[in-house]
Amino acid sequence: MVIHLATSDINTKFGLFQESLFYDGKKEIIVLFMGDLEAKKNVLCRVHSSCIYGHYFNSVECSCQEEMDISQQLIQQAGTGLIILMDQEGKGNGHLGLMQSMAYKRQGIPQAKAYQAAGFSKDARDFSAAAKIIKHFQIHSVQLLTNNEKKVNTLEEFDVMISGTRAIKL
Repeated sequence: MVIHLATSDINTKFGLFQESLFYDGKKEIIVLFMGDLEAKKNVLCRVHSSCIYGHYFNSVECSCQEEMDISQQLIQQAGTGLIILMDQEGKGNGHLGLMQSMAYKRQGIPQAKAYQAAGFSKDARDFSAAAKIIKHFQIHSVQLLTNNEKKVNTLEEFDVMISGTRAIKL
């Protein structure tokens, strides 16, 4: 179950977007989009998780804000696309998981393995609500801005047509 709550305009440094707010029964999910999405193919789509370090604290140990900026730029250039912002801090392990994994990451351990070393799941996120939101907009297919196979697999499990993936280059 995903319920659409509201939509409004938001003026960003990347142009005028629309913001829609959804609720999945547990959390709010924010969608930032541009253009008419209905019945479109190959729509740029970024499924993005919240990140306190990157989005609020400007951490240099995180690329989340840069990934968000690049996604908005690509959507602005295309004139159509959406970003689904999910409240799944620390790859779904919460901020505590993120904080406790950082000591391992600073030793050179990749982030996913750092979570495991700290006693958490390497990726506890659930992307099923993102699939439902894409269906809400009646999008025929998306070009997913990611290199995360879990996102691809989850969306495909929920019958979202993925026309391709595109890693975000920093």
